[in-house]
Amino acid sequence: MNSNLTASREYAGRITERLLEEYRIPASAYDENVKRGLRNADGSGVIAGISKIGSVQGYYIEDGQRVPHEGKLFYRGYDVQEIVAAHRAADTFGYEEVAYLLLCGSLPTADQLGRFVEILSAAKTLPDGFFENELMKRPSNNIMNALASTVLSLYAYDDNPDDTSVVNVLRQSIELIARFPTIVAQTYAMKRHYYDGASLYIHNPKTELTLAENFLRLARRDKSYTDKEAKLLDALLMLHAEHSGGNNSTFTCRAVTSTGADTYGAIAAAISSLKGPLHGGANEAVMRMIGNILENVRDPRDDDEVGAYLDKILDGEANDRSGKLYGLGHAVYTVSDPRAQILKGLIEEMARDRGYSDEYLIAERVERLGIPRLMERKGKTIPIPANVDLYSGIVYKMLGIPEDLYTPLFAVSRISGWCAHRLEELITSGRIMRPAYRSAAKRNAYIPLDRR
Repeated sequence: MNSNLTASREYAGRITERLLEEYRIPASAYDENVKRGLRNADGSGVIAGISKIGSVQGYYIEDGQRVPHEGKLFYRGYDVQEIVAAHRAADTFGYEEVAYLLLCGSLPTADQLGRFVEILSAAKTLPDGFFENELMKRPSNNIMNALASTVLSLYAYDDNPDDTSVVNVLRQSIELIARFPTIVAQTYAMKRHYYDGASLYIHNPKTELTLAENFLRLARRDKSYTDKEAKLLDALLMLHAEHSGGNNSTFTCRAVTSTGADTYGAIAAAISSLKGPLHGGANEAVMRMIGNILENVRDPRDDDEVGAYLDKILDGEANDRSGKLYGLGHAVYTVSDPRAQILKGLIEEMARDRGYSDEYLIAERVERLGIPRLMERKGKTIPIPANVDLYSGIVYKMLGIPEDLYTPLFAVSRISGWCAHRLEELITSGRIMRPAYRSAAKRNAYIPLDRR
């Protein structure tokens, strides 16, 4: 190891204990005026803006109190459950329509959607030299970090990167939506080759395919997939495309946008936010937990046995010993997360057909048996729902998608929502976001170095 790096690590180790004391702020310093995590005392989010793009509804206020109700998610006023159901009934792909809806504000006509798909298809190809210079020469062991750095690199391949006019940002948004599946799949190919010792195979996108079809074609060695697989992935992309301006990555995108930063910087910041295990990385934790449960229970159909093991997890005696049941709870939804309900209904039959019945059974029991246990331990009266992460990881696993790609696929979907919110922030805000922090530092007189 480089001697300079060794020295910095040793130094950090020596002073950490003192820093912990210096940085510590007592709980008594906080009062109702300090919105920790930008949350109100009842757990609801601080209102930081107004948006017409997405709406997350999990409760209503009556006499100043939160009253739980079934969760609803709306894209531009349209219920996402209706959007997904319509495409499932018609046996059509829907993500491109959702991307148009989010970016342009209305459902497209057949001609408008056809033209939008043509523009997306033309934008799927990466700039000349980009693959060789940016992806091959800078492989990363973490796909989300690689995605963020790759997006920043696109700045150098854009002949008008800093223009924040609506027309230019819309152009950049369309290109990013189209390119994300290719970037993620090819970045993963580099990771497999350089870090996992696997053979290198690279496929190029086909303009006639949807984004879901292209991703499966790009990610698989033999480029093959079934229509049923592609449409299941398409449904998941629709469900992850948008979740209001308050979720951390979208808020990050809007905050960076408010500074006047370019599109690539704002989207790279959103990617970095999504990477966090408390945000986009939660589905990976769910699948590791489900795997751990299956290793330690004899019969996943036995409620008593599974329930006893869930108690051990909650007691911090099993799984990762965090005391958490991953996939349960949400900042807004109370009775239900509509995305989880949709996925649960879509995957039961496929899980049985593909040999993943046990994973599905455990997820269902984590929801049914875990929620009352979690509520009792936390003393909660407002319901805690299963969230989308409880079932999305099973979808990825059934599709043969490796864990390294779970969160990047979230980004492949959410890029359309991020871009819509960036446009809305540019058009409607006009001022930099600047929340305040109350100072907890004591006033001190400066002491010259020779007198300390």
